[in-house]
Amino acid sequence: MARRGDRASDECRTTGENSITGDGMTGDGMTGDGMTGDGMAAGQKEVIRLSNVQFRYPGADSCSLQGIDLVLYKGDFIAVAGSNGSGKSTMCKTFNGLIPQYYAGELEGEVLICGAAAEGQSVSALSRQVAYVFQDFENQLVRPTVLEEVTFPPLNFGYADYKERGMQALRLLGLEHLKEEWIWQLSGGQKHMVALASALSLDPEVIVIDEPVAQLDPARARIIYDKLKMLNEQLGKTIVVIEHHTEFIADYCRRLALMEGGRLLWVKPVQEGLSQVEQLLRANIQPPQATQAIYALETRTPARLYPVTLEQAVQHLEREYGSGGKGDGRVSVGQNNDGYRDGHGCGRDNNGYCDGQEPGRDNSGDGPGNTAAGTDRSHAGFPQGAAPLGPSEHLNPELQIPACQERSAGEQPVIRIAGVVSGYRDLNRSMKPVLKGIDLSFYPGERVAIVGNNGAGKSTLMRLISGIRRPWEGEVAVCGLDTRRVSPERLADHVAFLFQNPEEMFIQDDIRKDIEYYLKARKQEPYLDFVDDIVSRFRLTDIEKRDGRLLSGGQQRRATLAIGLAMRPAVMLLDEPTASLDIASRREMTLLLEQLKDRIQVVLVATHDMQLVADWATRVIVMHQGRVLLDGDSRTVFQRTEVVEKAALIPPQIVQLSARLGMNPVALSVEEFAARYHAVTKEEIALGSR
Repeated sequence: MARRGDRASDECRTTGENSITGDGMTGDGMTGDGMTGDGMAAGQKEVIRLSNVQFRYPGADSCSLQGIDLVLYKGDFIAVAGSNGSGKSTMCKTFNGLIPQYYAGELEGEVLICGAAAEGQSVSALSRQVAYVFQDFENQLVRPTVLEEVTFPPLNFGYADYKERGMQALRLLGLEHLKEEWIWQLSGGQKHMVALASALSLDPEVIVIDEPVAQLDPARARIIYDKLKMLNEQLGKTIVVIEHHTEFIADYCRRLALMEGGRLLWVKPVQEGLSQVEQLLRANIQPPQATQAIYALETRTPARLYPVTLEQAVQHLEREYGSGGKGDGRVSVGQNNDGYRDGHGCGRDNNGYCDGQEPGRDNSGDGPGNTAAGTDRSHAGFPQGAAPLGPSEHLNPELQIPACQERSAGEQPVIRIAGVVSGYRDLNRSMKPVLKGIDLSFYPGERVAIVGNNGAGKSTLMRLISGIRRPWEGEVAVCGLDTRRVSPERLADHVAFLFQNPEEMFIQDDIRKDIEYYLKARKQEPYLDFVDDIVSRFRLTDIEKRDGRLLSGGQQRRATLAIGLAMRPAVMLLDEPTASLDIASRREMTLLLEQLKDRIQVVLVATHDMQLVADWATRVIVMHQGRVLLDGDSRTVFQRTEVVEKAALIPPQIVQLSARLGMNPVALSVEEFAARYHAVTKEEIALGSR
């Protein structure tokens, strides 16, 4: 069988010329000459073909895959999208034999890998052709150092040049400087890159990455995709990503496959696929915010291709509505705008603020950081002479996220952190501080987002509040309890901590038992009706008897949220709660937290999800290298470009778009953007002076 796999691999390697370049589309996003209906060049060699594939997990009432027909081509870059439990990961695990050889079940249909049937071939043989980087990528790191990890796969296959293969993989991804590092000392982003390098060391034809950016800060997420783009364009690797974040799909992928209920609905070129706004929303997939914004502004336009990237949206608005007084323009794009330029971050003016708007100062007139000489600043489509809006309190209250609450005299914090220093010991027993002098207090009713780059100290701060760790210096008090003097078990009566890796939350053989566990252990009778409500709200009824460790990543997230909320805590700590969640699950999470606000006094979320920050948080703590850079509301944070860049954050696409169009203050949601844009004749918005 292994020899047959080798022949198939040779066939893949000798066909095609790595000729895929660009985005495979014409300038208007339509497929060009010689393209197939799904956006691939006619005559491209097949590397994977699924024909009428069906799969049922043991004990499941229905098939997780139902009649899947899919072809992947050499040099393809395809995204697989769908709601949680739609079958994305299950389908991709058939590519290298993980299903049905590792994940048992009933598999029907035909799977061809490089022209040879996968049936009868081992996972080992197929892994030479199809590499898989799991969503929980840390679980596939098995060696102590980086170099040992990346040489482990070729060493196991008996390649004499295993060291050279490992070093080549590190070079391709720019990781040579980490070769002697201990795996456990790496950041999450570095571990993810090492897992990719390990897979790359076998020189596979196809690389499958499940949720590549789920646990990464926005800047490192871009780095991962830039590396995948390099592997695709320069080495001709076929890349498959399972992805919820459509902005990355728009910027990097060529094709989009949409799944729903175990079925493959369609495969389309990316721009055509992401233009199916209503269908994507029905499937609980969030189209790019730039696409949603144009769609919201042009709801009477017949179905067509919409802009799917930030740049396309800016160009479209300039072309359709004019700028600088041209056309019937609603907005002035401003050719010299130094605001958020692209998805990699935002520009800054000489003072470090977006568009010269420095919080807390009068930006009218000709002072520093305002209108540059020679730049067209006419307010096309805006009321003539209208002054730019200042602080966010001038917005329509219905469009405004509540600001941090004013504290009455004598109000006591739920959580108080004073002079805290904490960290870990390395293998040499040296003290490595992670948090360096943190002073924070959190009050009843606050919804707090803790943001920052990987390694900034967000998770460490959460563990201190939960009592899992104790500070080296300083004090952490929760609900009046000093965490240095009480056990984590006692603190659990007040604090629920949902881990970044959801599989760590499951200790029973079905998720309903996990949800009931705390209530039963603390003898909090009656609880059955309460658990029924939690299970129903998180759409877990159909899977409540399944082992949580065998669920999809998104299903695991929903289950862990149910476990935490069933504890009825005063403080809820969530570490990356929206990673891998579809729209419906994210909405349910925030709605349920809102409904339980009378029971939960403070909710703290450590997150890289900037849209969650914009939509939900009343307070944002920006961390960098173990210190607090900024403590304020989300609108303030997103307009402080020097803080955004330093903390490796990337504002939501709608924030970038509104900044590019001169909205002051920036819009935090598509709904706000569309309402303010349409209300221009009512003086709801005015072009910010630059």
